[in-house]
Amino acid sequence: MSFPHRVFSGVQPTGNLHLGNYLGAIRNWVPLQDAAETIFCIVDLHALTQPQDPRQLRAQTREVTAAYIAAGIDPERSIIFNQSAVAAHSELSWLLGCLTPLGWLNRMTQFKEKAGKQRDNAGLGLYAYPVLMAADILLYKGTHVPVGEDQKQHLELARDIAGAFNRRYEVEFFPLPEPQILGAATRVMSLRDGTKKMSKSDSSDYSRINMTDEADAVALKIQKAKTDPHPLPGTIAELEARPEADNLVGIYAALANVTREQAVARFAGHSFSSFKRELADVSVAVLGPIGAEMKRLVADPAHIDAILRLGAERAHMIADTVLAEVQDIIGLLKP
Repeated sequence: MSFPHRVFSGVQPTGNLHLGNYLGAIRNWVPLQDAAETIFCIVDLHALTQPQDPRQLRAQTREVTAAYIAAGIDPERSIIFNQSAVAAHSELSWLLGCLTPLGWLNRMTQFKEKAGKQRDNAGLGLYAYPVLMAADILLYKGTHVPVGEDQKQHLELARDIAGAFNRRYEVEFFPLPEPQILGAATRVMSLRDGTKKMSKSDSSDYSRINMTDEADAVALKIQKAKTDPHPLPGTIAELEARPEADNLVGIYAALANVTREQAVARFAGHSFSSFKRELADVSVAVLGPIGAEMKRLVADPAHIDAILRLGAERAHMIADTVLAEVQDIIGLLKP
């Protein structure tokens, strides 16, 4: 079946996948398989912007692959592969980097946030990360990219780079990829601080619900989640003024497939203790089967490697053709 659109997105294999990864990204990709050609990458080259233990990196790459499949990404309907298996990502990144002005990269806020006061010691990979992201997308002529709010600026840069290439070589070669902000919970916050995003790197495991957490662990983390002393509010406006309550209600709404308005109406005036029991129940009901399937898949690494190998072969069929066309447009000689 051919589709008018091609979707590309990916997740870094940099630690425990958590509820934020599921609700903010992976879950929302599943229905896209019915409407577009879908390519979902494990972006292991991006992970190298931070130090990685080689054995852990391989294990985490398999874990992300397992999460995709357990959540409903079908390797027969979608292309699933790890980024480093297709060398064209790195080559196109260099070619696009040669026409990306430094001023564009200097505006990227995520580099400033991650480098902090150690900017002079930050690696080139962290600085050039958005160019590699652009190459990831444009290598497949991706038309739509599901992203979180924190990646939207990088996608805007990818559009700028695509346009710069087309103008420089007077071609209409690369499409300008469109961002897709999907789902009711695109930004899941920490269970310990409702003003901070849920993160793999948070030192407290109680700040997040991992996709492979057992039911007892999920219930305990929700029970211990930070709240305030007041009953749950009766309006969205009141909810948004209380970050911890807003986060927990947003998680419930997403997992229960109801709107935030419906969740607020249902629990208005309830104590957090009764609400948390229901939140724990729905969390376990949704995540339990996914976590169990992830563990089953991870226990058979040869099977996962075979899926990645097949996905890389399918990715090569697109990527090698696009890269060859780019090389020809630029004027690189291929004897």
